[in-house]
Amino acid sequence: MPTDVTDRDDVDALVSAAMETFGGVDILVNNAGIMPLSPLRECRVDDWERMVDVNLKGVLFGVGAVLPLMLDQGSGHIVNVGSVAGRRPFPTGSVYSATKFALRSLTWGMQLELSSSSKIRVTDVQPGVVATELTEHIPDPALRDDFAERTADWRPLEAEDVAAAVVYAVTAPERVNVNEILIRPTDQPT
Repeated sequence: MPTDVTDRDDVDALVSAAMETFGGVDILVNNAGIMPLSPLRECRVDDWERMVDVNLKGVLFGVGAVLPLMLDQGSGHIVNVGSVAGRRPFPTGSVYSATKFALRSLTWGMQLELSSSSKIRVTDVQPGVVATELTEHIPDPALRDDFAERTADWRPLEAEDVAAAVVYAVTAPERVNVNEILIRPTDQPT
């Protein structure tokens, strides 16, 4: 179901549709993200705001939509897809990294608040470079080319690699909460 994660009503409608179709929500994977990299000195404030809206507020809207259901049923699993950038910022990625640092903190806090008391498991999956459309969000063609050049020798992760990490976390026995998974390409040095 197409959903704009920056639109709270859209996210609520998605969860309502899942409830109607499947009778409940056991797992939420917050995976939407954008990465319009740019040097801070360019002050691309609209891009910064959009990153916060998608990368952080979108997650909060998803959590807000499913948490009451999971609390009522006494179980659930929320997976937030962060990034290696949430551990280490990089030039032109300061704001992107900030959103992923915030997501990492949010996920950790969620685990502390929800897992032992409410039996809601929480996982932060932090991929390195993945072969997706994410670099297409870089507004400056020269910067996009530079990013592609710097990573050209790396064999990026495939979407299936990240999906396998998510499956690993959500299929662990109920007594296990996989708090975070850091997954990066073998060739990625940082």
